[in-house]
Amino acid sequence: MKAMISNLGRILYAVPFIVFGFGHFMNAKMMSGMVPVPGGVIWIYVTGACLLSAGVSIIIQKKASLACLLLGILLLLFVFSIHLPNLLSHDSTLKMMGFSNTLKDLCLAGAAFYMHGHLRD
Repeated sequence: MKAMISNLGRILYAVPFIVFGFGHFMNAKMMSGMVPVPGGVIWIYVTGACLLSAGVSIIIQKKASLACLLLGILLLLFVFSIHLPNLLSHDSTLKMMGFSNTLKDLCLAGAAFYMHGHLRD
């Protein structure tokens, strides 16, 4: 029973990253304005590929530990490059979005690092 619940948790954790990855490909132009470095839409596609790859890797359990480590790093990059600047903005809408997205990605990064330590490749 414990293994079944653990597998369910692993899959439930991975599926949203696959959805987010596809979302990056489908909404790349709209999202490119949020990229804080030159290259805009290219980084949206790269990020989408990373999210999609990590989700699939976690589900099929191939290089899942490495995928979780890299996913955690990517999520922390989102926190520091996108969400924290929004949190520090004077715009109340950006501030609210920055607050919730900072906490969300910190939680997801923490879970990714935890899984990195507990998954076997």
